Amino acid sequence: MELIYLSRQDVESLGISMHEVLRVVDQGFRLKGLGQTEMPPKPGIHPRNNAFIHAMPAYVKGVEAAGLKWVSGYPSNMEKGLPYITGLLVLNDPETGIPIAVMDASWITAMRTGASTGISAKYLAKQHSRVAAILGCGVQARTSLSALVDTLPDLSQVRCYDLYPEVTRRFIDEMSLAFPKLHLTACPSSGEMIRGADVVVTAIPILEKPKPPLDAGMLEKGGLAVSLDYDSAWTRSAMNECDKFVADDINQLLSIQKEGVYFGGIPGEIYADLGDLAAGLKPGRQNEAEKIFSMNMGIAVDDMVTAKLVYERALAEGTGTRLPL
Repeated sequence: MELIYLSRQDVESLGISMHEVLRVVDQGFRLKGLGQTEMPPKPGIHPRNNAFIHAMPAYVKGVEAAGLKWVSGYPSNMEKGLPYITGLLVLNDPETGIPIAVMDASWITAMRTGASTGISAKYLAKQHSRVAAILGCGVQARTSLSALVDTLPDLSQVRCYDLYPEVTRRFIDEMSLAFPKLHLTACPSSGEMIRGADVVVTAIPILEKPKPPLDAGMLEKGGLAVSLDYDSAWTRSAMNECDKFVADDINQLLSIQKEGVYFGGIPGEIYADLGDLAAGLKPGRQNEAEKIFSMNMGIAVDDMVTAKLVYERALAEGTGTRLPL
């Protein structure tokens, strides 16, 4: 028996586009809504303050993707010149349980997280949304913008803010080259960034005791907020004033809330799971005036369908190193 090992360079060399990842992630959410997935809430350990190492297992019946992602997030790594998110993903053969691939999970995590932003926009953003605001200009901001470009054909303006101006400038330089039709602007504050935005994406480090910069009244009427950083960027009042509160996985959200560190200020009523929307079980946006909040924590279903795409492409192209079990 043997498996395929795929380094990050191997994964990136496959040239898989955001459009392809959006397609499989949307399919994963649809199957989740139809009850065709098995995904327990992710357990984790926390060796350092504000750091986590999570185990994320899932099985997606419709695409026969099964496996586990072992992923860490260390905010202090950025000061050491190391990536915030690192990890490995193991794919298993659902028929026999035998591991068939081990691959770098950094690219997968970044892409599926950005894709989840696109899925939220697909079902919850206003038609003809033109202005996006992005708080935190790191890796997830880049993939989220890529997904928004694919999902929102009228997107033309992007307002950006990061605590570090040089990070904002680097983001604007890179994204302007990638998407020359977009007008990207650096804003002097988070309040200025959010002004006039149809879609707001927050992607700052997840902190146990944050000082949320986005408060009530800042999200525009008809706006969509997509949080990729738990409740680190938004106050209780900002989340509770939204007409609909959606999560990428309600069970996981409530499980984390019970631990008593995160999500203490979320609304008591959660309108829907993104899987409900993708499967057509509940409507998404119903009028142009609704304020909607999407809490996208990152789920293993997204990881597994993306990893299956990577694995199949690697097999077709002969990429990777074969290792004995």
